[in-house]
Amino acid sequence: MTDSEQARAALARQIIDVNLYMTLATADQDGRPWASPVYYAVAGYREFVWVSDPETTHSRNLAVRPQVAIVIFDSTQPINTGRGVYMEAVAERVAEEDVDRALELFSERSVRHGGELWTREHLAPHTALGLYRATASGHSLLGPGVPRAAVSVAS
Repeated sequence: MTDSEQARAALARQIIDVNLYMTLATADQDGRPWASPVYYAVAGYREFVWVSDPETTHSRNLAVRPQVAIVIFDSTQPINTGRGVYMEAVAERVAEEDVDRALELFSERSVRHGGELWTREHLAPHTALGLYRATASGHSLLGPGVPRAAVSVAS
């Protein structure tokens, strides 16, 4: 990997690490788009986990069309200075056998940001919430002085 590619990868990882919300873009079965900001936790810069009500538009959309797009960026940056990480991913509700690991990942980040410790008691059938994950198949970095190009962020 060249120095430039390493710098781009480091910037992409930093953007993912410091932001709290990602914009999740879904589409329904007819292709109508929908975008939702969700608080996330991440593992290996490829697995993104969040909690949502299964009846929200984005949750219903990914149940019928699991292909999603994700962007993470700092919306407080001045005009013409922001950079973002764009991803293609496949999303799903976390399978029962993976809930504990995904919940631990989500809970750890939540607590680190002043949120609560998440347990199975926070999830359905106890509440109206489900645990979801998206697995990114590709990342791109875009912003001033950074032409859009694929970037390898694997840790």
